[in-house]
Amino acid sequence: MNKITLLIHCKDQPNIIASVTNFMAKNNGNIVYIDQHVDREQDIFFMRLECEFISDSFAIEEFKGLFSKSLAEKFNLKWRIYSAERKPKMALFVSKYDHCLYDILGRYNSGELFLEIPFILSNHDDLRPIAESFNIPYYHVPVTKDNKHSAEQKQLELLEQYNIDFIVLARYMQIVSNFLIDKFPNKIINIHHSFLPAFVGAKPYHSAYKRGVKIIGATSHYITEELDAGPIIEQDVTHVSHTHSIDDLIAKGRDLEKIVLSNAIKLHANRKVMVFNNKTVIFS
Repeated sequence: MNKITLLIHCKDQPNIIASVTNFMAKNNGNIVYIDQHVDREQDIFFMRLECEFISDSFAIEEFKGLFSKSLAEKFNLKWRIYSAERKPKMALFVSKYDHCLYDILGRYNSGELFLEIPFILSNHDDLRPIAESFNIPYYHVPVTKDNKHSAEQKQLELLEQYNIDFIVLARYMQIVSNFLIDKFPNKIINIHHSFLPAFVGAKPYHSAYKRGVKIIGATSHYITEELDAGPIIEQDVTHVSHTHSIDDLIAKGRDLEKIVLSNAIKLHANRKVMVFNNKTVIFS
């Protein structure tokens, strides 16, 4: 059995859903999931569909060509079709913090994440033992203000060598330049605390503690040229009180970062995220 996932968006217009579902039926497909959303402000239609094909003669590239000629041109669709059997390849970028890395690798090792991790890359060598304990190749690529471009050239070589589909910055403490962003648009996922922009700097939890914050949170988003302003994939918060110490806030924050980042990874890997004008549509 072959299973595909279809993502489309276009200007909202009549008969899109009926045309797509009829097309799947005519090609002996069985739709097992379908969801749609219309952004009324921008007049844009979004849809995600999963379909199964029992025929052994099903060929995805041939199917894409038929879909393009039959429907995409007619409705002027922006579309992507994925084979549901193919696991996307994810590269992990890390620095010295290990909490997100351990969480991701634990979930990966247990089969919770539908993806492959061909390698881990870091600007430090501290976390190499963790990668080795999970039998994942680890590359140390130091980054300084003087070698940033050559370091990113090396990163790109590795990304292309392993045919990476998307990148996760699991507390990678370096600013990613447009050199990589342009190569992986809406395919570089970041995680950070949700104190921005109120509490900036190296010790945001200390600053928040002094102000007596009552909620802390974490945000996972795609990287864009504007720092920490990319399309948001996942967020979560937890309440704190005057009884919590700075260490308590940091611990709670790191727990949130792990959960929010892993959820964002799942959504992206399962092709449940669509980006339009710096905003996301997240399907269930």
